[in-house]
Amino acid sequence: QVQLQESGPGLVKPSQTLSLSCIVSGGSITTTYYAWSWIRQSPGKGLEWMGVITYDGSAYYSPSLKSRISISRDTSKNQFSLQLSSVTPEDTAVYYCVKDAKKGGWASDYWGQGTQVTVSS
Repeated sequence: QVQLQESGPGLVKPSQTLSLSCIVSGGSITTTYYAWSWIRQSPGKGLEWMGVITYDGSAYYSPSLKSRISISRDTSKNQFSLQLSSVTPEDTAVYYCVKDAKKGGWASDYWGQGTQVTVSS
C-alpha cells in the first residue's frame, strides 16, 4: 500500500517561499502511469488542485499559480516537492500530497494526511 507523508515548516512569512516535501513509500514515483499532485484546502474553501509531476518527470501547474509554483522530484529519495513563491496570507491552507493513477482516466487514490501551513508575519 502506498503511503505519502508531507513535511515542511508550518509557518511562513509573507513574501517568502513555501517549501514542502512528500516522501513516498510502498511504491516508486517513477512507476509508469503514476502521477504525484499537490492539493490544498484553505479555511472555508474547497479543495484546490495546484499541480502535478508525472512518472516521467513532466510537471503541470494550475494556471492561477503558474507564475509562483514549482514541483520537482528526487528519484533517489522517492520524494517530490512543492515550492510556492511570494506567499501571502491567502496561501494559508492545509497542503496535501496525492498519488494519481491512470485507470482509464486519471484518479487520485492515495492521500497524505495533510500539513497545515500558515502565512503570517
